[in-house]
Amino acid sequence: MSENPKIRFGILGCADIARKVARAINLAPNSTLYAIASRSIHKAHKFAANNGLSTQTLKIYGSYDQLLDDPCVDAVYMPLPTSRHLHWALLAAHNKKHLLLEKPTALDMGELDQILHACQSNGVQFMTGSMWLHHPRTANLKDFISDSKLFGRINYIHSSSTRPGTKEFLENNIRVKPDLDALGALGDLGWYCIEAILWAKDYQLPTIVTALPDVT
Repeated sequence: MSENPKIRFGILGCADIARKVARAINLAPNSTLYAIASRSIHKAHKFAANNGLSTQTLKIYGSYDQLLDDPCVDAVYMPLPTSRHLHWALLAAHNKKHLLLEKPTALDMGELDQILHACQSNGVQFMTGSMWLHHPRTANLKDFISDSKLFGRINYIHSSSTRPGTKEFLENNIRVKPDLDALGALGDLGWYCIEAILWAKDYQLPTIVTALPDVT
């Protein structure tokens, strides 16, 4: 970590979610957005322009390797497709970059174990982009549902997440492209449902799980 009091973040990839995270990084008192990388230098410049980011102070890279090789980058936010997490997360850790990895973190436990081992062995911090779990409102909600006198005992949980299945979505969205994100909508959107259920029950695994097709 540099002696600079602000953590200098680099972002690998220009996914839509990166817009919000870029803004949050610059709003935080102890961090600053230092660099953006895309496989296309044009796309990286376009991302900066669309989000009001000054290229006078922001480093713009046309490859992920260039950003990871920059010694001034302290931490990396990685909103890449899940199928690319393992490769780039390992490189980030080996380059001594702290890692904020968008969810789902990996395609399976084996990949996640490799990422965690790389971060631990290189002395860097690992975090997932699971914002809602760290929100003060979530902690207050947990206090409420954990009080049997206020809420009662949780025996059954129904959880759902939906979004419009437009022609554009079904043809172009990453969630329907198994070569980019093999976990699909379940990994990206259904993750919230699964995580909320486990969170509500203190991560006690369920005895029965039923998945139903869309019948609406």
